[in-house]
Amino acid sequence: MPQVLFDDVKLNDTLSLKNRILMAPLTRCMADDNLVPTDDMVKYYARRAEAGLIISEATIIRPDAQGYPNTPGLFTSAQIAGWKKVTDAVHANGGKIFAQLWHVGRVAHPHFFGGDVLAPSAIGIEGSVPRMRELTYQTPKAATTEDIAQLVADYAKAAENAIEAGFDGVEIHGANGYLIDQFLHYASNQRTDEYGETPENMSRFALQVTDAVIASIGGERVGLRLSPGAYFNMEGDQRDRAVFDYLLSALNNRTLAYVHVGIFDDSMEFDYLGGSASAYLRSLYKGTLVGVGSYTAESGAEAIEKQQFDLLAIGRPFIANPDYVEKVRKGQAIKAYDESMLATLE
Repeated sequence: MPQVLFDDVKLNDTLSLKNRILMAPLTRCMADDNLVPTDDMVKYYARRAEAGLIISEATIIRPDAQGYPNTPGLFTSAQIAGWKKVTDAVHANGGKIFAQLWHVGRVAHPHFFGGDVLAPSAIGIEGSVPRMRELTYQTPKAATTEDIAQLVADYAKAAENAIEAGFDGVEIHGANGYLIDQFLHYASNQRTDEYGETPENMSRFALQVTDAVIASIGGERVGLRLSPGAYFNMEGDQRDRAVFDYLLSALNNRTLAYVHVGIFDDSMEFDYLGGSASAYLRSLYKGTLVGVGSYTAESGAEAIEKQQFDLLAIGRPFIANPDYVEKVRKGQAIKAYDESMLATLE
C-alpha cells in the first residue's frame, strides 16, 4: 500500500482531505434531457466518496457551453436541485466534491442550443460530436468583448450555483482544448484586441474568470485545470510557453485550492515545455499541484514522494472500481477499465 496516498492533507483553512487520491472529472453523458443529474448519478458519486476529493464530470455553465449529449448543467434550478442530491449523498458517505465548470467553446454544437458557437477566433476544428457522429463541428464566431464579459459573469454565477447545490468548491476547466484553453494557445487564438497576440492578453480571459469565481465563492474553494501542453483538439506552438509562463506567475499571486494538470498521459513530453506538462507546472506554480495521466497508485505515490506533485487524480480506474481507494488501501487487485463500462453508471 502506498502510504503517502493516505495522509490527511490540509489544503487551506476551509478544506482538508482524508487522503491524496482525487477522482478525476470523467464525462459520462448520463444526465437527463434537461441536463439534470439523475438518481443513477447520485448513486454513482456516492459509491466513490472514499476519494479525498471527487471532481465532478465537467458541468456546463450555460446552454451554449454544450458539445456532448446529456452533459449536466449548473444553470437552472432543476439542475441545482439535482446536483444537491448528489452532494448530499457524497457528504453522507463522508466525501467531498467539487463541481468542474465547463464551456467547450468551439467544440460546442448548435444542435444542443441553437445560435452561435463561440470561441476566441473563428477557427474551427475537423471532426464530429462524440456519440453523435452525424453532427460535424461548425466554424465558431469570434466572441465580442461583450460576449466575453457575459461569459466571465456566467462562470461566476455557475460557481455560486455550485455552492447552492452543496458542492465544497469548484474546479474551473481551463484545459483540454475547451474555451479557456482556446484563449491560451496561438493555434486557436488569433485575436488582435486585448485578448490576443501577447502572453498578457491571451491570459486575460483565464484570469478574469478565475478572479470572478474567487470573488464569488472564495479562492480556498477554487481549483483550476490547465493544459500548457497542447494535445487534444489543439496544435502546439513554441510561443505557447510564454503564455503559460505569464499565467502561472499571475496565479502565484492569487489564492487557489490547487492547480490540476490537464493531460491524458503524463509521460508525454512537449519540446516547448522542456518535458512533461506536470514537470513544467511544478517548476513555475508555487501552490498545490494535482497530477494526473495514466498513473497507477504506485507510480503516483512515487511521484508524490519525489515532490513532482502533491495530489493524485485517478480517472478511468474509478469507473471500473467504485471502491478504488479501499482496494489500494488493502493492496487488492484493481479491475481493468474497458470501454463497455461507459454504457452504464455502476
